[in-house]
Amino acid sequence: MMKRALRLGVNIDHVATIRNARGGPDPDPVRAAKLAANAGADGITAHLREDRRHITDTDITRLASEIDLPLNLEMAATDEMLEIALRHKPHAACLVPEKREERTTEGGLDVAGGFDRLKPFVAALGDAGSRVSLFIEPDPAQLDAALAIGAPVVELHTGSYANLQGAARDAELRRLRDAAAYCDEIGLECHAGHGLTFDNVVPVAAIPQVVELNIGHFLIGEAIFGGLDSTIKRMRALMDKARAEVQGEQSA
Repeated sequence: MMKRALRLGVNIDHVATIRNARGGPDPDPVRAAKLAANAGADGITAHLREDRRHITDTDITRLASEIDLPLNLEMAATDEMLEIALRHKPHAACLVPEKREERTTEGGLDVAGGFDRLKPFVAALGDAGSRVSLFIEPDPAQLDAALAIGAPVVELHTGSYANLQGAARDAELRRLRDAAAYCDEIGLECHAGHGLTFDNVVPVAAIPQVVELNIGHFLIGEAIFGGLDSTIKRMRALMDKARAEVQGEQSA
């Protein structure tokens, strides 16, 4: 059996989006998290937004107590979210930019520009035992700032790569590859995510320095047609195949 060198974090936010559209208890995002675990996910990601548009406080409480996989809490750098994170002490806390009017997270966190504001959040979360991750653009200046601020992990924003086509996508993929290599050089653990699908995940999964992909919206949407179990298994297989091939090339 291939040793799994690339983890899959499944974001279950949009199960809650569907639930909230009707206002009842179904579908249950915690049930989705348990199904994801059985299908091969290595972790569960959930973003508790200020406006609670999908995941709720109760969901976070249940996820923290009812799932066996590591919980990655995505959160804005606000006093309210810090208090919630310190109460639950998730395995990981990923600081992300957040605007009330956006449909989804738009772009990466400006760590360099917001260094002094963000530093106390990174310190407090780390002191509480959570692995702090910063969701950033594949930019060396942001990586340097992440290292200086004391975060052990960064998650590279792959949304631009996912939305581009042709030569522009190729150029963005090179930025991701260069950023991941630079992470390895300076001692940051490198994750990636946003907008990844069956059609575009392979080149990102093949980047050898990336150790985790966080994928949510596509998996939940695709599950409508093929079921969550088979959808996650197919994504897992694509990731594993891409990583095995690059490892084979490196050892040849």
